[in-house]
Amino acid sequence: MVGLFNIGLVPGRTYMYPKDLTSLGVAYWLGAVFIIAGIMSILAGRFSSICLVGFAAFVNIVGSVFAIVAIALNAKDLADAPAIRMCDLYIGRSYYGDCEHVAYYVQRLLTTMDITMIVLAVLQLCVCISFAVLGIKAVVNRQKEEGDVEDQQQQLNAVLLTNPCA
Repeated sequence: MVGLFNIGLVPGRTYMYPKDLTSLGVAYWLGAVFIIAGIMSILAGRFSSICLVGFAAFVNIVGSVFAIVAIALNAKDLADAPAIRMCDLYIGRSYYGDCEHVAYYVQRLLTTMDITMIVLAVLQLCVCISFAVLGIKAVVNRQKEEGDVEDQQQQLNAVLLTNPCA
């Protein structure tokens, strides 16, 4: 869901300055990473093999790193989004006051959208970290169980070979 929000909402932002969130195309690759992390988590839960669960844990670790990047980039855009600069072209004209009024609403919209995306990125960070921890625990526990089964089979063979009734 967070990936879809990134792909759906962020490209609709206005282009404010070079190298902002819109001009870098950040929304597309962040959204893709978040969607892939979600799909891998669902697949690992549905078809739980050691390889798939381990890969899903790795993808969720990468997703948590990119969630931190998303938080930082959205916070930077939140701090650097003065919409009043759009009105600089209208200085001295009669509709400059209307432009300031519209710029105020645009500023509020951008601020709300940035805060929403920061909250969603924090949510994505929490989910990715929890799934990565659960995936790593599952892989470690499964490897211990397989090691226990092999040890039990070796002990069973030793008991059967030393048992006089066998």
